[in-house]
Amino acid sequence: MSRALERSFTVLLVEDNEADAQLAAAAFAETGISISLFAVTNGLAALDFLARRTPFDDAVRPQLILLDLNLPNLDGRDVLGAIKESDEFKQIPVVVLTTSEAPEDISTAYRLHANCYVTKPQGFDEFVVLVRSIVNFWATIARLPQ
Repeated sequence: MSRALERSFTVLLVEDNEADAQLAAAAFAETGISISLFAVTNGLAALDFLARRTPFDDAVRPQLILLDLNLPNLDGRDVLGAIKESDEFKQIPVVVLTTSEAPEDISTAYRLHANCYVTKPQGFDEFVVLVRSIVNFWATIARLPQ
Protein backbone atom coordinates (compact mmCIF):
# COMPACT_ATOMS: atom_id res chain seq x y z
CA MET A 1 0.00 0.00 0.00
CA SER A 2 1.38 3.41 -0.92
CA ARG A 3 1.98 6.15 1.61
CA ALA A 4 -0.79 8.26 0.07
CA LEU A 5 -3.37 5.55 0.63
CA GLU A 6 -2.37 4.99 4.25
CA ARG A 7 -3.45 8.52 5.19
CA SER A 8 -4.76 11.62 3.56
CA PHE A 9 -2.33 13.84 1.69
CA THR A 10 -2.84 17.50 2.59
CA VAL A 11 -2.71 20.19 -0.10
CA LEU A 12 -3.10 23.95 0.17
CA LEU A 13 -4.37 25.49 -3.06
CA VAL A 14 -3.75 29.23 -3.36
CA GLU A 15 -5.96 30.34 -6.25
CA ASP A 16 -8.05 33.49 -6.68
CA ASN A 17 -9.98 32.33 -9.75
CA GLU A 18 -13.04 30.46 -8.49
CA ALA A 19 -13.46 28.51 -11.73
CA ASP A 20 -9.82 27.35 -11.61
CA ALA A 21 -10.18 26.41 -7.94
CA GLN A 22 -13.29 24.34 -8.72
CA LEU A 23 -11.51 22.73 -11.65
CA ALA A 24 -8.57 21.87 -9.40
CA ALA A 25 -10.87 20.41 -6.74
CA ALA A 26 -12.61 18.26 -9.35
CA ALA A 27 -9.26 17.15 -10.74
CA PHE A 28 -8.03 16.21 -7.25
CA ALA A 29 -11.18 14.13 -6.77
CA GLU A 30 -10.30 12.24 -9.96
CA THR A 31 -6.81 11.23 -8.78
CA GLY A 32 -7.91 8.25 -6.71
CA ILE A 33 -5.67 9.41 -3.86
CA SER A 34 -7.10 10.46 -0.50
CA ILE A 35 -6.50 14.21 -0.48
CA SER A 36 -7.46 16.85 2.06
CA LEU A 37 -7.66 19.96 -0.08
CA PHE A 38 -7.76 23.40 1.51
CA ALA A 39 -8.14 26.48 -0.66
CA VAL A 40 -7.54 30.17 -0.07
CA THR A 41 -8.12 32.97 -2.54
CA ASN A 42 -5.29 35.40 -1.85
CA GLY A 43 -1.69 35.64 -0.74
CA LEU A 44 -2.35 37.04 2.73
CA ALA A 45 -4.81 34.24 3.45
CA ALA A 46 -2.17 31.71 2.37
CA LEU A 47 0.33 33.05 4.90
CA ASP A 48 -2.39 33.27 7.57
CA PHE A 49 -3.32 29.63 6.86
CA LEU A 50 0.29 28.50 7.24
CA ALA A 51 0.79 30.51 10.44
CA ARG A 52 -2.59 29.36 11.80
CA ARG A 53 -3.77 32.92 12.29
CA THR A 54 -7.48 33.72 12.56
CA PRO A 55 -9.62 32.46 10.86
CA PHE A 56 -7.29 29.50 10.27
CA ASP A 57 -6.52 28.70 13.92
CA ASP A 58 -7.12 24.97 13.37
CA ALA A 59 -5.40 24.73 9.98
CA VAL A 60 -3.45 21.59 9.17
CA ARG A 61 0.10 21.97 7.92
CA PRO A 62 -0.02 21.15 4.20
CA GLN A 63 2.33 18.64 2.70
CA LEU A 64 2.17 20.45 -0.64
CA ILE A 65 1.26 23.97 -1.74
CA LEU A 66 -0.09 24.75 -5.20
CA LEU A 67 0.43 28.45 -5.74
CA ASP A 68 -0.90 30.77 -8.43
CA LEU A 69 1.33 33.77 -9.16
CA ASN A 70 -1.19 36.52 -9.79
CA LEU A 71 -3.06 36.92 -6.53
CA PRO A 72 -4.85 39.78 -4.77
CA ASN A 73 -3.59 41.29 -1.49
CA LEU A 74 -0.17 39.69 -1.77
CA ASP A 75 1.33 38.49 -5.03
CA GLY A 76 2.21 34.80 -5.41
CA ARG A 77 5.87 35.69 -5.85
CA ASP A 78 5.84 37.44 -2.46
CA VAL A 79 4.05 34.45 -0.91
CA LEU A 80 6.63 32.07 -2.37
CA GLY A 81 9.46 34.25 -1.08
CA ALA A 82 7.94 34.39 2.41
CA ILE A 83 7.43 30.61 2.52
CA LYS A 84 10.95 29.80 1.37
CA GLU A 85 12.53 32.38 3.72
CA SER A 86 10.73 30.89 6.72
CA ASP A 87 12.54 28.23 8.72
CA GLU A 88 9.14 26.84 9.68
CA PHE A 89 7.69 26.54 6.17
CA LYS A 90 10.58 26.36 3.69
CA GLN A 91 10.56 22.55 3.59
CA ILE A 92 6.97 22.45 2.29
CA PRO A 93 7.13 21.82 -1.45
CA VAL A 94 5.62 24.64 -3.50
CA VAL A 95 4.42 23.95 -7.02
CA VAL A 96 3.68 27.13 -8.95
CA LEU A 97 0.54 26.42 -10.96
CA THR A 98 -0.24 29.38 -13.19
CA THR A 99 -1.29 30.48 -16.66
CA SER A 100 1.91 32.42 -17.23
CA GLU A 101 4.46 31.01 -19.63
CA ALA A 102 6.64 34.12 -19.36
CA PRO A 103 10.33 33.22 -19.03
CA GLU A 104 10.80 35.93 -16.38
CA ASP A 105 8.03 34.39 -14.23
CA ILE A 106 9.63 30.96 -14.53
CA SER A 107 13.07 32.34 -13.64
CA THR A 108 11.69 34.35 -10.73
CA ALA A 109 9.81 31.35 -9.32
CA TYR A 110 12.91 29.16 -9.34
CA ARG A 111 15.08 31.98 -8.00
CA LEU A 112 12.61 32.12 -5.08
CA HIS A 113 13.07 28.34 -4.64
CA ALA A 114 9.84 27.00 -6.12
CA ASN A 115 10.03 23.22 -6.25
CA CYS A 116 8.29 23.12 -9.61
CA TYR A 117 6.69 25.47 -12.15
CA VAL A 118 3.72 24.20 -14.15
CA THR A 119 1.49 25.99 -16.64
CA LYS A 120 -2.25 25.35 -16.30
CA PRO A 121 -3.60 23.35 -19.23
CA GLN A 122 -6.71 24.48 -21.09
CA GLY A 123 -8.99 21.45 -20.82
CA PHE A 124 -10.34 19.49 -17.87
CA ASP A 125 -8.87 16.15 -19.03
CA GLU A 126 -5.42 17.68 -19.37
CA PHE A 127 -5.82 19.35 -15.97
CA VAL A 128 -6.71 15.99 -14.38
CA VAL A 129 -3.63 14.38 -15.94
CA LEU A 130 -1.46 17.22 -14.64
CA VAL A 131 -2.92 17.12 -11.11
CA ARG A 132 -2.67 13.32 -11.02
CA SER A 133 1.00 13.58 -11.99
CA ILE A 134 1.72 16.24 -9.37
CA VAL A 135 -0.09 14.40 -6.59
CA ASN A 136 1.35 11.02 -7.55
CA PHE A 137 4.87 12.40 -7.43
CA TRP A 138 4.59 14.36 -4.18
CA ALA A 139 2.26 11.96 -2.32
CA THR A 140 3.69 8.58 -3.35
CA ILE A 141 7.17 8.96 -4.87
CA ALA A 142 8.89 11.89 -3.15
CA ARG A 143 9.94 11.51 0.46
CA LEU A 144 8.93 14.52 2.49
CA PRO A 145 10.00 15.57 5.98
CA GLN A 146 7.52 14.85 8.76
